[in-house]
Amino acid sequence: MFLCFVQVSSFVQADGEGDQVYVIPVESTVERGMTAFLERTTSEAIENGADHIIFEIDTPGGRVDAAGAIGELLQDLDVPNTAYITSQAYSAGSYIALNADQIYMKQQATIGASGVINSDGTAADKKAQSAWISSMVAAAESNDRDPLYARAMADSSVDLPEYGAPEGEFLTLGPNQAEEVGYAEGIVQDRVELLSELGLSEAKVVENNPTPAENFARFLTDPVVIPILLSVASIGLVVELYSPGFGIPGTMGAISLVLFFYGHIVAGLAGYEAIILLILGIGLIIAEFFVSSGILGIAGVVAIVTSLMLSSADMGQMAMSIGIALIVTIAVSIILFKTIGLERGFFKRVILSDATSTEKGYVSSVTRLELIGLHGETITPLRPAGTAVFDNERLDVVSEGSFIGANQPVVIVKTEGSRIVVRAQNKLEEE
Repeated sequence: MFLCFVQVSSFVQADGEGDQVYVIPVESTVERGMTAFLERTTSEAIENGADHIIFEIDTPGGRVDAAGAIGELLQDLDVPNTAYITSQAYSAGSYIALNADQIYMKQQATIGASGVINSDGTAADKKAQSAWISSMVAAAESNDRDPLYARAMADSSVDLPEYGAPEGEFLTLGPNQAEEVGYAEGIVQDRVELLSELGLSEAKVVENNPTPAENFARFLTDPVVIPILLSVASIGLVVELYSPGFGIPGTMGAISLVLFFYGHIVAGLAGYEAIILLILGIGLIIAEFFVSSGILGIAGVVAIVTSLMLSSADMGQMAMSIGIALIVTIAVSIILFKTIGLERGFFKRVILSDATSTEKGYVSSVTRLELIGLHGETITPLRPAGTAVFDNERLDVVSEGSFIGANQPVVIVKTEGSRIVVRAQNKLEEE
């Protein structure tokens, strides 16, 4: 009876009855939003007493830094875990899978093709490639897998023609090949078969899917979306300067800026210090329009750029995104200036455009041509300026250059605006 009891108990435990299995998807592009999601879900699984965690992987890869953080997360897990590749685990996805305790694959799944590529599509420099190859090898060795195949996935110089990866090609393994080289414990068709293979067919399965906010944050923190958001934000605010009141362009710019920081806060990339710097920067730029010192405007721009940099996991990527937004904004500003000028919107209120033109009845001075030929007498000596009287009217006059004493007869020979030129009458008679 005792032996029979032990056998029954072992059978029940082998089926995983009473155990909890948490299933966490690793899908789409690997980026910092995924890191934040996995940190949350693995923490919840541990807190709720998970007995096993299954990572269902289907990703084309993504950011190396995000993959590194996720790999470290898996290495630190005390809970038994399995990577279940349902379709593809390329690049960063293969690295994540190699950090799991064990790997299972669907019949049509693949793993590998892990070369490091820059955001512009070019190969990374040798330093970055070397670091990534070392990471792939270390991930394989951490779970007693032959590091040769992990190296071949990231290093095209490794020659493995028998697996379709001759020198110059990155290694990609199908499920049968992966099982043959020890990179997969087995091939299963679905999650039910996987649970059976793991001895957890009777376990309680808990699915941990991303919340709508996390999905949205992952979209907003995508390297392609970031420069678009920054461009829309800056263009909207520039166009708003040419619009009367606060309208659609300014609203679009403000919303884009809010979405940028919302995504980075949810993804765990931005803190409140970035928000404070952003608000301070905007305030300084607004103040610059009224103070016109130049210093406030520069300080405002520096504060905004710093807030953007603090919100990024990759300074180089953020610098490139800011550069793209700046180029686009400058181009739009030039177009607006050439087509609209500074005669509309905010500029019309802060730039003085009124002019005292002759068309409006303004003249700089009255030219008194009627005075030419009048005879008078100097009141003061002319050296060459002084005062003379003509028909009982005192006028400020200048001589043609020679000295003329007081109480001398003079005649007006020229008027130029308010300037009245006289000549000594005796000199005129001599001529």
